Amino acid sequence: MDLRGGVFAFQTTALLFSLLIHSLPLVLNDRVIEPLRTFDLPKADRLRRVTQPETSISMRPIRVLIVDDSVVIRRLLSDILSQDPEIEVVGTAANGRIALAKLPQVTPDLVTMDIEMPELDGLATLPLLRKDYPNLPVIMFSTLSERGAIATFDALARGANDYVAKPANVGSVAAGMESVRQELIPKIKSLCPFHDSPVRKASQPVIQRRQLPSSPQPMRQMKRCDAVVIGASTGGPQALSQVIGKLPGDFPVPVIIVQHMPPVFTRQLANRLNQDCALTVVEAQDGDAIQPGTVFIAPGDFHLEIHRQGVSVRAMLNQAPHENSCRPAVDVLFRSAAKVYGAGCQAVVLTGMGQDGKRGAECIVQSGGSVIAQDESSCVVWGMPRAVTEAGLASQVVPLTSVPSELLRRVAVARRSASVCESR
Repeated sequence: MDLRGGVFAFQTTALLFSLLIHSLPLVLNDRVIEPLRTFDLPKADRLRRVTQPETSISMRPIRVLIVDDSVVIRRLLSDILSQDPEIEVVGTAANGRIALAKLPQVTPDLVTMDIEMPELDGLATLPLLRKDYPNLPVIMFSTLSERGAIATFDALARGANDYVAKPANVGSVAAGMESVRQELIPKIKSLCPFHDSPVRKASQPVIQRRQLPSSPQPMRQMKRCDAVVIGASTGGPQALSQVIGKLPGDFPVPVIIVQHMPPVFTRQLANRLNQDCALTVVEAQDGDAIQPGTVFIAPGDFHLEIHRQGVSVRAMLNQAPHENSCRPAVDVLFRSAAKVYGAGCQAVVLTGMGQDGKRGAECIVQSGGSVIAQDESSCVVWGMPRAVTEAGLASQVVPLTSVPSELLRRVAVARRSASVCESR
């Protein structure tokens, strides 16, 4: 073989070897890095991937693109996320225009995005991103201010999945980083559920889910309804808009809500719902009389309990320790509602991460009340409803669109039964 032929053979071998390497997962420090993201697959293959239990020894980390105009913030977020072995920062961008150009290059599983940026801000970027990536999770970064809260709700309305408030008055950079880490990393993992357990032992069994009670409860089994209590977290603002927005202005029982949100944000949530809904929606204040026709939302950083005082029921706020790392906590509201309303308490557990609401739902069921849980397919994160459902506490598991009609049906049946009893 002459020199020219030898060089050609070497180049061909090198090319074939390169193609082989790029067609296989990359193993780096015992971690399997797959060359293809789930949402790049054809729909049928994507469905097969997400519905079959994961049995491989390991999975690749969650790929995150950070979009922020501040160099300091980009560096801090990169450092925070890179400390978690289940997360990989695959790129950064200084504004929305650069981010849109980078998306097909770095193929992220999730994007974190600032709201205020030059050239193309977060609000303007979201509709453009959603055209080509309708299912790509996006977490917005917002300031703890009235203006930041308004912009955050605009972002959620335009397709953002969740948000994280930038730390304020935390005392030090280290404390600020820890605050962001504790809030951001769990949200990233909850929005990318097929990555949140990167290592599954071969001996670990796959959990078999129980049959979910999706059919309507027979009318003869339905009890009176004196109040509706609702718990929600990730995806909650959008879900609450769909539920409360479908209830009529003469809805005959009060509605009390805990939505995991910081101060200022809960007030903005109440204002927005009040503008869009037939019912009156307010941020609860200490001592408020709980009355039909009104929706009460727990204020950020305060637990909301309800107590009976004589013939009236009133809202009581406190800053007792966090429960389930939350304040306000759904469990706190549900426990107090079970004591006040007993069998007349109707709970609803909507989309959200974690298990807040499970213990409170136990109290409601033990007191004779009932619980409706949002189903998995309509949840942004099926965490809180899943905890209630798998504990056997939900009398019914329904899509989000069915929650308002189910509440109306239960209230109507309860009122009809009460009228029959009074006529006798």
